[in-house]
Amino acid sequence: MKTLLNIICSKKVKYSLILIILLIIYIFISAFFYVTAISNDLENSIFRLHVIANSDSVEDQNLKYIVRDNLISYMNELSANAKTKEEAIEIAKEHTDEFYNIAKKTIIDNGYNYDVTVEIGNFDFPTKHYGDISIPAGYYDALRVKIGSAQGQNWWCVMFPPLCFVNVTSGIVPDESKELLESQLNEEEYNIISNKDSSEIKFKFKLIELLQNTNILTAKK
Repeated sequence: MKTLLNIICSKKVKYSLILIILLIIYIFISAFFYVTAISNDLENSIFRLHVIANSDSVEDQNLKYIVRDNLISYMNELSANAKTKEEAIEIAKEHTDEFYNIAKKTIIDNGYNYDVTVEIGNFDFPTKHYGDISIPAGYYDALRVKIGSAQGQNWWCVMFPPLCFVNVTSGIVPDESKELLESQLNEEEYNIISNKDSSEIKFKFKLIELLQNTNILTAKK
């Protein structure tokens, strides 16, 4: 009798363990596909600017910000009427030489003779906060500008929708920028990046960060 009970209990334990393992696998797969869908939509809706300084010296870092400001000013003029990321990228591609010339002239005007590399591609970015908007880590299309040896700290922002001019210390993104960003995303995706004071939204954002930072999601396009 005891042997029979042991067998029954043993089977129950095994079945319970199998069910728990299957549940964990199901939760992980569901989370994976959820995060993949959200990440892909965000990456497909955002075009970024990435400026890398020659070095970490105070002078090179200050030069990086001057180059950045001039590039942002030019891009904002060019893409003022862009309605999609694809339009913004196409505009940037058509004016790559102008971006190079602006960066190079800025460098020379400030007393340096560093070379500049300008490229448009798909690059890895960490999580970044723009006032009350947060963009999770991931691979995003970007205009990358490398100054000199490009060994210094880098700076990045969102060129489309236009968030580059946002003063992050104010914690406020202009309504028109939010509206444009919201039009590119569904309600769920927009809520996740807009710093909603909700434990569910914060958990989803952290989940995206976790899977991105552990390289579980597909890497570079």
